[in-house]
Amino acid sequence: MSKLTQLLALLIAGSSLIGCYNKEEFKRIIQDGYDKARAKTKVKGDFCYYLGVLKFPYTDQPKLDEDSRWTTWNKEDLAVSLPLFAEIGLLSRQPVEGQSGLYHYDLTDLGREYLYQYVEKGVSGPLHHTQFCYGPIVVDRVTDVTKNEYTRAQGYSYNKVNLEVYYEYHVNEIPDWVINNQEKLNAVYTQIKARLPEKTYKDIVKFSVGKGDALYQNSLGYKQFKP
Repeated sequence: MSKLTQLLALLIAGSSLIGCYNKEEFKRIIQDGYDKARAKTKVKGDFCYYLGVLKFPYTDQPKLDEDSRWTTWNKEDLAVSLPLFAEIGLLSRQPVEGQSGLYHYDLTDLGREYLYQYVEKGVSGPLHHTQFCYGPIVVDRVTDVTKNEYTRAQGYSYNKVNLEVYYEYHVNEIPDWVINNQEKLNAVYTQIKARLPEKTYKDIVKFSVGKGDALYQNSLGYKQFKP
């Protein structure tokens, strides 16, 4: 789950919305959630390919025996993601003189256009989480709403109700670097297929119902995928 996803929360009050499952209203709420998330972060779209933790310009770092597990994982991610986006054209790549297999990377103009970073506080300093994002979601229609109820643990004054809202969407402004390299992207980022123009996709959003039938939703925001 992305940092934005954890922070973003929508509150919609009104028992009539819950009681009749107004699909048009749910459509508006979901669309507003994605639109407000993009406006807040200035992210280019709702689908983000995560590279790893780094700042550009960046030079490959060989694996070391003393590396922590997290450092090893990050270097492994970068060893896959950076060559891919250099091949696609979002990064430049130059060999490190005298060090076989190591490269210097920097953003191209195209890469700067689609770059999104957020900074997290780390033990040894700030962590720059780096990704390339594309494709705003446009909600076409809500197809179904299901309701699940269960009793809260003792000490709570009300039961918990979840609503699962099923919807269809398409994706706007898909760049050529995604369309022309979909097979390469899909091979590295296996969690999702590259989104394409003029296609319809399906998804689910979960809402929680609180006291007074207040309706909460905290999962709208860009979708982050790791190599």
